[in-house]
Amino acid sequence: MEIKDRILLAAQSLFIRNGIKSVSMDDIATHLGISKKTLYKWFDNKDQIVSAVISSHLHGVQGECEGIIIQAQNAVDEMLQMMSWTERQFSGMNPTALHDLRKYYPVAWDLFHAHKNKYILNQIQANLRRGVAEGLYRSDLDVEVLSRLRLSQIDALFDPDVFPHTEFEPLRVQMACNEHFLLGMVTLKGHKLINEYRHVTEEE
Repeated sequence: MEIKDRILLAAQSLFIRNGIKSVSMDDIATHLGISKKTLYKWFDNKDQIVSAVISSHLHGVQGECEGIIIQAQNAVDEMLQMMSWTERQFSGMNPTALHDLRKYYPVAWDLFHAHKNKYILNQIQANLRRGVAEGLYRSDLDVEVLSRLRLSQIDALFDPDVFPHTEFEPLRVQMACNEHFLLGMVTLKGHKLINEYRHVTEEE
């Protein structure tokens, strides 16, 4: 593995565990067992590392999401798999990492924001249309409105004024929003399918 890739992997690991702002160039160099001089040969400053980490992460996210979409049996299966994938993504993440990205690293945040407003929006809309076509989501769904409502839920996750990080873990908020969003869209057929996937028996 090239040193640049090792730097990005090490930085990402530290950011997830400790938050972004609290991790210094010294911390990254020490974690890798290299000198700061070597680190600065590849990156001029920490901002560049943060942006590179986010860019690399988003590229990987798209690949993983495409894999889920391709092999999912239907729209509900796709959504449930995405929820499980999200749970894995947020597991062990320091909640301050999201706040740090938004507040202190505008270039990296813009990368994420652009990814959200284009790629994620398109994927949400495609899933909604797929579910309607399969009879698993309500036929009267306003795809344009609901897809943007979903994006606003993602924004709320990063907003400490809405969900203070000392009180709400990002994973808890994300999973609650996912559950509410999915159950509000499905038809009876879709709801039964969710219960089938989750091995849940409900009294009618």
